[in-house]
Amino acid sequence: MELDVVVVKVLEPVRGVSAKGEWVRQEVVFEQPNDFNRKVCITFWGDRAQEVASMKPGDAYTLSVNVESREFNNKWYTSLQAWKVTRKGTEAAAPAGSPAPWASADAPAAAPVRDLPPLEGAAEGGAYREDPVDDLPF
Repeated sequence: MELDVVVVKVLEPVRGVSAKGEWVRQEVVFEQPNDFNRKVCITFWGDRAQEVASMKPGDAYTLSVNVESREFNNKWYTSLQAWKVTRKGTEAAAPAGSPAPWASADAPAAAPVRDLPPLEGAAEGGAYREDPVDDLPF
């Protein structure tokens, strides 16, 4: 899965030793630039954890991640582990009130509004039909 994200916060690295040797894990909180600006915490393991050292809040990246869920004590936990990191230019964090670094100058400000036909039997200016395309996951 690929995600276009902006760095929010780089968390402290976690190091340890297992039967296979030493390991390092680095987590970074990113924001997905869209209508709702959702935050997601992504884990970097081993050599990928070293790449995180150069990340700063406001930097834009495209990440390739693996999504995996595991069961532990009858509860499920989901993790996102990055396996490829691509920096999206050298945009700096934008000051408040200016366009976001991921916004394109040629992109329209908002999606065009689509007129839906009124419900049958609805008064003029009344209710509208539901959009026939429902792409929500629930």
